[in-house]
Amino acid sequence: MALSATICKADLNIVDMDRHYYQQHSLTVAQHPSETDERLMVRLLAFALHANELLSFTKGLSTDDEPDLWQKSLSDEIELWIELGLPSEKRLKKACGRAQQVIVYTYGTGSAEQWWKQIQHQVVRFNNLSVRHIDSSVTLELASGMQRNLDIQVSIQDSEVTWDGGQQTLTFTPEVKL
Repeated sequence: MALSATICKADLNIVDMDRHYYQQHSLTVAQHPSETDERLMVRLLAFALHANELLSFTKGLSTDDEPDLWQKSLSDEIELWIELGLPSEKRLKKACGRAQQVIVYTYGTGSAEQWWKQIQHQVVRFNNLSVRHIDSSVTLELASGMQRNLDIQVSIQDSEVTWDGGQQTLTFTPEVKL
């Protein structure tokens, strides 16, 4: 018997002073059976950092030809492709060929740093690629606040993120690698 996804509801209030974006989003997010709480919360964080009326979650882990999030234009062109984790150079090349802008969010401990050392010289040629790292202390703290119903306030100013999940408040700045 196949395991089914866990459905999570998140009310995300975003105050992004860097982009002048102020919006409330009521999101329904499916957590794949193999997806950790940490990864789900990083997906929500990535959504908050790039929130837009056209930004959406994809099928994610269950689909090889889609990112974790994307923003498509009204004419179905991929404007923004957001990957989480440690994608291969081949996957990044494909993404950069399909989307106007590609952003990778790495997270976790040593494996992300090792991945970056191995791949950075291969991917610097992609002009539409950005790589950012979220420190493991932040992602583990985000994961500890995971619930099936979330009410989150995210404030962004000068690239500094304040995440207020009611029981926890975190302030951090994603590290820009590329």
